[in-house]
Amino acid sequence: MELTIADKLEALSKLQEIDSELDELRKLRGDLPDEVRDLEDEIAGIEKRVSKFQAEIDSVNEEIEKHKLNKKDSEKLILKYKDQQMNVRNNREFDAISKELELQELEIQLADKRIREADFKIKTKQQEIDEVHANLDTKNGMLAQKKSELDKLVVESQEEEEKLLKQSDKQAKKVDERLLKAYHRIRNSTKNGLAVVAIDRGACGGCFNVVPPQLQADIMDKLKIIICEHCGRILADADTIKVHRKRK
Repeated sequence: MELTIADKLEALSKLQEIDSELDELRKLRGDLPDEVRDLEDEIAGIEKRVSKFQAEIDSVNEEIEKHKLNKKDSEKLILKYKDQQMNVRNNREFDAISKELELQELEIQLADKRIREADFKIKTKQQEIDEVHANLDTKNGMLAQKKSELDKLVVESQEEEEKLLKQSDKQAKKVDERLLKAYHRIRNSTKNGLAVVAIDRGACGGCFNVVPPQLQADIMDKLKIIICEHCGRILADADTIKVHRKRK
């Protein structure tokens, strides 16, 4: 047996009533879910920064090790050249070795300079990491507190929420498939989740724009589905719909 428009509207209005109760229940949690998500995203960003800073420190430490190895190589060469200098046969060989000794001394000085610069980079970067870690500790503390508050609210309302979710799923199966798709689309596009609203004093109960008398008569007759031309909500008469009237 095919459902009448009145039957379809009644089934849809009942679904809206249940879903509105769900919305009200979830509103009791306030902004906590959003605050928890925001803190989790912020903490993830901070941890990513810490990882980046640590990678930079590791890279600089590798540079330091290279400079230290270069310095050791120069020191070995200096010892070698000094031994050779003791056994030179002429001034030309002595001068050539002396130049090599000067070059290696410069290499050592340059390595020491690069190591000092790298140490300063590490010290500066470590200070940044310490500051970020302090901020991270604060954020983690805030997150733990917010999660605790949210968990408490969820536990308190979980049983009622599960009950309403089951009712919503059960009621949704009684709604015409095409109408249900439209309902979800409209509901998701409104701030208060109202897809089905009643005529209130000649106006749409969702956007409060005046509904022409002829449309009001059509709504009362329940011969077809009427959509508000201003907000796109499904309109029903006050006797059919029982959802709370709220502003957008």
